[in-house]
Amino acid sequence: MIALRRSPPIIENVIPRRYHRLKQVLDRRQPDLTVLTEDVHKPHNLSAIIRTCDAVGIFEVHSVNVTAELPTFSQVSQGSEKWVFLNTHPDTKTAINYLKQQNFKVYAAHFSSQSLDYRQIDYTQPSAIIFGAEKWGVTQEAAQLADEHIIIPMLGMVQSLNVSVAAAVILFEAQRQRLAAQLYDNVRLDSETYHRVLFEWGYPEIAEICRQKGKPYPTLGDDGQIKE
Repeated sequence: MIALRRSPPIIENVIPRRYHRLKQVLDRRQPDLTVLTEDVHKPHNLSAIIRTCDAVGIFEVHSVNVTAELPTFSQVSQGSEKWVFLNTHPDTKTAINYLKQQNFKVYAAHFSSQSLDYRQIDYTQPSAIIFGAEKWGVTQEAAQLADEHIIIPMLGMVQSLNVSVAAAVILFEAQRQRLAAQLYDNVRLDSETYHRVLFEWGYPEIAEICRQKGKPYPTLGDDGQIKE
């Protein structure tokens, strides 16, 4: 029996235009702005929040789902979950402690006697915002562990917004402040993370093979072509 040798896989280089678009997006990612969703269980709400996070340049999102499994993404996300990393945590306390260890100031979208108008917050500083379950809002534990409470003033009969709408309102205020402070003008990610993610976005299949084999990612040229 004659053993046939398998031909090496054909590597198709990423189109330069797409490569530079990926770099443009990574150049504006904000590693010190994030969201923690707490028991957001409806797929369309989680998807909408992730989509907003991508739009304002958030690099990664955190999530806790102790009452149910993390919901799958819906068509609302428009694929944005591929561009925003989602970190899950076993419980609220663990998640908030992790964020504080990363030097984030933690804000809970929560009505209380100490609540501040969301526009009073300085989002140019490392900021993590907690959004709670659709019906109940953030848990009492999250409210107690947060550094501050923030609210969106409501002038009508309804006293709250849909969680994904509230996230959009607050996050675009954070974007407005960061644009004014020119925080999008320079790369905020460290070099190692930047180049790792750039390769994973451009060559996801090859990145997976490298991870399985424990090999480093190949070097990319100026237009995104694989040099090795």
